[in-house]
Amino acid sequence: MNTAAPNIRPIIRQLDEAAINRIAAGEVVERPASAVKELVENAIDAGATRVDVTISDGGKTLIRVVDDGCGMTEAELPLALSRHATSKIDGSDLLNISTFGFRGEALPSLGAVGRLTITSRAAGHEAAQITVAGGQLGPVKPAGLSGGTVVELRDLFYATPARLKFMRTDRAETQAVTDTIKRLAMAEPFIGFTLTEASDGASRQLFRADAESGDLFDALHGRLSQVLGHDFAENALPIDATRDGMHLRGYAALPTYSRGAAVAQFLFVNGRPVRDKMLLGALRAAYFDFLSRDRHPVAALFVDCDPQLVDVNVHPAKSEVRFRDPGLVRGLIISALRHALAEAGHRASSTVAGATLGAMRPESGQAPNSPARVYQMDRPAPGALRHAYSAQAPHQVAAPQQPGFAETMGAYSARVETDSAAAAGTPDMAPDGATVGEGLPLGAARAQVHENYIIAQTATGIVIVDQHAAHERLVYEKLKRQMAENGVASQALLIPEIVELQAPDCASLLDIAPQLERLGLHIEPFGAGAIAVRETPALLGQVNARAMVMDILDELADQGDSITVQARLEAILSRVACHGSIRSGRRMRAEEMNALLREMEQTPHSGQCNHGRPTYVELRLSDIERLFGRT
Repeated sequence: MNTAAPNIRPIIRQLDEAAINRIAAGEVVERPASAVKELVENAIDAGATRVDVTISDGGKTLIRVVDDGCGMTEAELPLALSRHATSKIDGSDLLNISTFGFRGEALPSLGAVGRLTITSRAAGHEAAQITVAGGQLGPVKPAGLSGGTVVELRDLFYATPARLKFMRTDRAETQAVTDTIKRLAMAEPFIGFTLTEASDGASRQLFRADAESGDLFDALHGRLSQVLGHDFAENALPIDATRDGMHLRGYAALPTYSRGAAVAQFLFVNGRPVRDKMLLGALRAAYFDFLSRDRHPVAALFVDCDPQLVDVNVHPAKSEVRFRDPGLVRGLIISALRHALAEAGHRASSTVAGATLGAMRPESGQAPNSPARVYQMDRPAPGALRHAYSAQAPHQVAAPQQPGFAETMGAYSARVETDSAAAAGTPDMAPDGATVGEGLPLGAARAQVHENYIIAQTATGIVIVDQHAAHERLVYEKLKRQMAENGVASQALLIPEIVELQAPDCASLLDIAPQLERLGLHIEPFGAGAIAVRETPALLGQVNARAMVMDILDELADQGDSITVQARLEAILSRVACHGSIRSGRRMRAEEMNALLREMEQTPHSGQCNHGRPTYVELRLSDIERLFGRT
């Protein structure tokens, strides 16, 4: 509220340089991690091959960045600390930016709110040093330095103490700095990075990534292994796709290697780490059919394009970008990821086996009366299951006894292959005496336990398959394939439902009307501020057309595209697949189990069920032997 007297006119004043720099610092430098980002990006732009960062107290009292880049001359140091002075661009074309920095705001902003010292030496010149504290620039002095640049920032925000009240704990700020360094390290695999924490005269290395060699994909794979861990590198799929001048590369993890929060999604545009809402939405859309709502994909994706096709000058921290054709980028990400996931076939995350082996070890801290954890559902007694699913049991032949799987006598729920059946040569035999199925990825079925789990033997170990989850995925993929081939049947509404909207919302919906029509939702304009819903997908039954339209609009506003209708259709297909698949408790014959294994090997995405859980676990013989101390 303006409390000035109504007869006093406010006077327009020119702010002094110190105030301007402090305002700019508030936009560019939000916390110590922001300062580290700006300084490390400057080092990368200077052509450094190694960047060493040291911080104290989460970066509040000390940030030191040492690089071996091109350096600066004595005459350039004062200019580097003046506003809007940069070597990155000449100002003639703000859409042709190929460097991290370009505004010339970082160094003067840091010097306005902290005590900044820059020591630098360019090839063929003597080393020099300059200091600025609270916006007060000091003289240039001679210094000793073999090459490159050392930037030391002490007492960040000492000139604006109110900002210090908004800082988090030292541990939280240190973690934010670490995350920043890791993102930049992923973007530049051919540069070495170290992050060290100095405290009370001692130092501790928080992160180290040595420079990679080889081609770009090998270097990127090695760097991601260093930053995200070997588990990610082992369970990640390479992504390499090009469309209309846009190039997408990187690695995306299998659906069974997911996280409980969106903390491992790294997106880069022309090498610049970004947190772009549209790109994150495209990543979610690519995985939405493979993960439940409480699981999130893991990926590191790099979009490279002509700088003219993307505007990086839309956010002070340069963390958001704007594409000339956002639909092209979104479509490229979704199609490339889905193609890679389909190519993975039945493959599941290797960490599933590790978790299984860990579960086999005794748990010392479990209370005696604590309930046991069950993988998919709580199951009643075996007798109740046998009665409940007797209708699904295969037809029993009284005599003669058929070779294959036989029921074990007793109270245990398991069936095993008899020695006589194997000796009779019922399965196809390889020259070395092993069954042919053992040479296939999921092996040959050997037993069924608890009327739910198939035990198969491979050449290198065993595979445990959840028969219900596996068959549910197979049926679901078959239903999706049929829907894609035959289209989505629609049902005409007896009376079209008129949905009144704002004119821009109507235009947004009509832009994607052809896409909605392919999914069975037919809309058309009804005047200037409304649309008419004439047909809805028959598979959904009776629907609230207005609510569906509003959900689509919300998704368009949030992500730039909508998968609401498709998600609802596929949710119906998933439920149909669940009810139409082999149930837990169904006793399967040997040929049925092997047929299920073979179909899993040939069906994309069969490594996880419709909710992202694994459909099978593979245990290597060496791991099993280690459990029994045989190694």
